[in-house]
Amino acid sequence: MDKIILRNVKVKTIIGTLPEERTEKQQLKVNVELSLHLKAAGESDDLRDSVDYSEIERRIVELGHSSSFNLVERFAEEVAKICLGYKRITRAVVSVDKPDALKNSKSVAVVIERSGT
Repeated sequence: MDKIILRNVKVKTIIGTLPEERTEKQQLKVNVELSLHLKAAGESDDLRDSVDYSEIERRIVELGHSSSFNLVERFAEEVAKICLGYKRITRAVVSVDKPDALKNSKSVAVVIERSGT
C-alpha cells in the first residue's frame, strides 16, 4: 500500500476541558498518514488518480477554525473522518500534538489509526 503523509499541519482551535483553555484558540500540530493505491497516479500524472492533499489540509485547518473540542482524541477522530471520506483512502493514521499541555512536557500527542469500511 502506498502512502501520502501530511506533516505538521498547523491548526488553531479551542480545545481543552479547563476554563482557561477555552478562552482563546490554541495551536495544534497534526500529522496524517494516508494509505491508498498511487500506482495509477504515478503512471498517469493525473490528480484524478490520487487525492488532492491540499484540499485535505484545508479541510483539517477549517475543522479547527470552525469547531471547538474538549479532547484531543475527539479532534483526531474528526480528522480521520475527513480523510476516510475520500474513496481512495483506505486507512488513516492521525497524530495530534498539543504543545505545552502539561507543565513538564513539551507536548502531549494522541495517535489513532482508522480504516475505511
